[in-house]
Order: sequence, then C-alpha cells, then structure tokens
Amino acid sequence: MSQDQLNAMVDLHGRFLGGRIGGRRAMLDNMDMRGLSLEGKDLKQANFTACLMNDMNLSYANFQEASLYACDLSNSNLFNTVFVRSDLRGARIENANLEGADLESADLRRGGMASAGDFSVNTKAVNFKGANLSGARLAGSMAANADFSDAMLVGADLSNSDMRGASLEGANLSNVNIEGVQLNGANIKSTIFTGVDVSVMRDVGMDLSDAITDDNVGVAVSDLSEPLQKLLERHYMWLESKGKDGEQLDLSSVDLRALGTLKQERLTAIKAIETKFFGLNLYQVQLQSAVLDGSDFRSCDLEAADLRGSSFKNANFSHANLKGANCIALMLGAGGTSRFNPCNFENSRFCYADFSGAQLKDAVFVGANLAYVDFTDADLRGADFTGAVLENTQLDHARTEGATFDRDPSRPVFKMKSDA
Repeated sequence: MSQDQLNAMVDLHGRFLGGRIGGRRAMLDNMDMRGLSLEGKDLKQANFTACLMNDMNLSYANFQEASLYACDLSNSNLFNTVFVRSDLRGARIENANLEGADLESADLRRGGMASAGDFSVNTKAVNFKGANLSGARLAGSMAANADFSDAMLVGADLSNSDMRGASLEGANLSNVNIEGVQLNGANIKSTIFTGVDVSVMRDVGMDLSDAITDDNVGVAVSDLSEPLQKLLERHYMWLESKGKDGEQLDLSSVDLRALGTLKQERLTAIKAIETKFFGLNLYQVQLQSAVLDGSDFRSCDLEAADLRGSSFKNANFSHANLKGANCIALMLGAGGTSRFNPCNFENSRFCYADFSGAQLKDAVFVGANLAYVDFTDADLRGADFTGAVLENTQLDHARTEGATFDRDPSRPVFKMKSDA
C-alpha cells in the first residue's frame, strides 16, 4: 500500500465516522503499510487485523475501539496515540515508543513487547513511559525490559505476564492483578501497589522499601497525639491569635492517604514535611504560606487550590491535577519587615501534571522536572525555570513575560504552539 492509497482510505473512513455520503469504514486485513504515516489521523473503530505496521509514524493518531489484532507495530512511533478499548491481542510492539499513549481498557493479551533473549540484557524494549494503561488487559504479555516509568496501570490485569527487568519506577499499579507475574530484576522504586497483595513479591525477596503499598508510610493518622479535628481547632486558634494561643499544625511524616479527602479544608500555614498526601482529593484546599517540602502529592486533585506563598521544595506532583491553582507570591509582614514570598517548587517533580489555567506568577521552578506538564493558559510571568527539565512541556497560550528559561541549547526544548 502506498501513502496516497492510505490517505484515500483515511478520507473515506473520516466520512464514515461523520455519517456522510460515500463514507466507508476502514477494513484492512494483512496489508503491508510499513514506513507509512497516520500521524494525527482519526481511525476510531477501524480494522487493521494482521497488518504490517512496522516503522510507521502513528503519533497522536486515534485508534479508539479499533482492531489491531495480530498487527506488527514494532519500531513504530506511537507517541501520545489513543488506543482506548482497542483490540491489540497478539500485537507485536517491541522497540515501539508508546510514551504518553492512552491504552485505557485496551486488550494486549499475549502481545510481544520485547525481543527474545535474556531479560537482563539491556535491549531496547517498548517505551510505555507515562502511558495510561488503566484497566488494560496484559495477561500473559511479554514485557521484559519494557519502560513503564510514571505509567498509570490502575486496575490492569498483569497476570502471568513477563515483566522481568522492566522499569516500573513511579508507576501506579493500584488494584492490579499480579498473579503469576514475573518481576525479577524489575525497578520498583516509588512504584504504587495499593490494593495489591504484595506477599508473593516479599516471598521472593523483592525490596519494597521504596514502593507504596497498603502499609502506612510513616505515622498513621490514627496514631496522632490527638484526633485531627482537635489538632485543626488548635491550629485555627494559633492562626487567629497570630501565634499567642493554640499550636501550629505539624503533619510532617504523616501518611494521610486513609483520609481520602481534605476537600476545601483550611490548612493555611501548616507544616507538613515529607508527608503522604498521595491520591487525596484536595479540591480548593487552602494551603497558603505552608511548608510542604519533600511531600508526596502524586495523583492528587488540587484543582483551584490556594497554594500562595508556600514551599514545596523536593515535592512530587506527578500526574497531579493543578488546574486553576493559585500559586502566586504573598507579601508577608508590613513596613520594613515585609518580605516577598513566592511559591517555591525548587527541585520538585511534576511529570504529567496539569497546570492549565493556573496562576504561577513569580513561582520558582529551579531544577524542577516539568516533563510533559500542561501549562496551557497558565500565567507564568516572572517565573524562574533555571535548570528545569522542560521535555515536551506544553506552554500553549501561556503568559511567559519576564520568565527565566535556560538558554543552553543542549537542554530539551519546551513546546509552544504559535497563535497562527
């Protein structure tokens, strides 16, 4: 098949999806499309059974509910491609780039993801970095040496799959089925295993010390000196009396996951260093002038949160929702004792976080990892991005007047679409 023939087929399929006259669903069986491009094309519900699709550019394409049964996608570019509820059974995707792809509820059973051979050999395997595989069926898949770092695999079926030597660093494997899975040599640093029976992993000597399981990480809420509500009441007294009465709330090293939500809670000026907020509903929470260095906010909902003037140095916000958050500076004190207090995210991690529409004027992102962060429509005037990782960071329509960016050409370049 030539590129022109493929383009004609895509046009007919587009007419089919739009219900227009002359449209025809793409039904391709055993076709050779190697080296062609479907970049950004909408191929929902199309059929590509047993097609040769090696070395193709399929980035940003939409294969929702499509059949790619027994396809060979090896070495193809599947960056940010949509495979929601698609049939990928028996598909070969070794050496493919699926970074940022959406495979929610996709069926990848008995798929080939890695080259045959010793799992300990550092071969180039499939890249699922940051991909959404929530609810995906991966039972029996060959995924040795695959890169699942920062991927979402919530509720996925990994039973009897071969994931030896795979990188699962920072991945979310909550409520996954790991029965019979092979994980020898896998990197599970900061991996999330909540809702998972990890006893088998412990039995084979896997080190879970850096992973997050159902066990408390630090102090449990139930082990606080007093009920949290009592501590909050004393904190409010401390705030209202400007420190004369009550006591500042200190939740440092406390695992707050059991709370589930602190939605719209007033937590102004608390201290919570290296605290686990992971997965909490923090919608419209008030966290102004707080010290939250080293805390874990991964997968938290912080939409419209008030974070003005707070310190988040070395914190982790991967996959967090920060849409519309207020992170501008505060002016503390009065007269000659006043000081300018910007929101400080120095050396923090924000991979795949959403800051769209957020207020971040004068924020400090020195040394922060902002790979794949969405800053669309955000106010970044005067922000400091010195030394920050800006790989595939989205800055569409963001205000960046006066912001400081590295000019080192060796650093990854952020992405900003023109208004044209």
